[in-house]
Amino acid sequence: MMPENNTPSPTNMVPAPVPVRKASRQGPWLLVAVAALGLSGWQWFETRQKLLDTQQEVSRKLAEFDTGNKEERGAQKQTREQIEALQSKLGAVEGRFAEFQTQTEALKALNQDIARGREEATLLEVEQAITLAGQQLQLAGNVPVAVLAMQTADARLARLDRPQYLPLRKAVTKDLQKLNALPFVDMPGISLRLEQVILGVDKLPLASYGRPAEKTESQKAVEAQPWWQRTGGDIWQELKGLVRIQRFDRDDTALLAPGQGYFLRENLKLRLLNARLALFARDQWTFRNELKVGGEWLARHFDINDKSVQAAQATLRQMTASEINVELPNLNDTQTALRALRQTKEKR
Repeated sequence: MMPENNTPSPTNMVPAPVPVRKASRQGPWLLVAVAALGLSGWQWFETRQKLLDTQQEVSRKLAEFDTGNKEERGAQKQTREQIEALQSKLGAVEGRFAEFQTQTEALKALNQDIARGREEATLLEVEQAITLAGQQLQLAGNVPVAVLAMQTADARLARLDRPQYLPLRKAVTKDLQKLNALPFVDMPGISLRLEQVILGVDKLPLASYGRPAEKTESQKAVEAQPWWQRTGGDIWQELKGLVRIQRFDRDDTALLAPGQGYFLRENLKLRLLNARLALFARDQWTFRNELKVGGEWLARHFDINDKSVQAAQATLRQMTASEINVELPNLNDTQTALRALRQTKEKR
């Protein structure tokens, strides 16, 4: 059996002729494809060119931006450095300002403490002046000193010039008006005149002696005489002492022994001292009674013809006519206002 030979024959290897009708159909499409391909290539080329231009533009922009960014970073760095320098300076200024504020607060507190201290000291002076005025009125009845003390308190309150002190100042002004309306009694003048009379009692001549005691000047004059004159004078004095002639114009003149004159003078001084104490106590009856008794003793036991005795009697009569019993006002309004002010300050 022979193997089957599948090798094509030469006749079979000749390609079959393409039909002319089919080739004519594929020609336009090929042109379209070639035109499309050329159009695509042109578009690709144009797009690539635009991309290159865009890339170059972007690179240029990036370069410019990078340059600007570098400049901006440099400016920012410089700005940051300036800001940091300003912040450090501002910190120093703030530190100094805080220190200045602290010092200002300390000075303000110190000024307030000083002001409060001065105000408290002034208020203490006012309180002391009011207390002194009350003591002078109640214990001594010394109206001028009380008026002076109240005027001092009013002047201190005027320097404070605070609304909370107005009630106290009104009370002080009201009490000052009361004191100024009182009749004037010259108690220091009366006291000095009494003191002069008391000091002169030892020099007043007694009526029972008829003559004053020998003076030291006379004794010195006698001692300056020659011895025979002194001897004659001594003999004459002894002779006069043997017989004593004395005239009494009044029947009630009391005869006193030489030793009793001392006690008479001391008792008269005690009477006048009692009158002086009654003056300070505003005791009108005791004052006049003691002066009256003192005047009677002067008229009875002392030489009324002597000028010093007459002057003492006139002084006692003038003081007897003086009115010392003046009703003195109290300072209750001022003291009440002062206590209220103290309580208000303590509550604060």
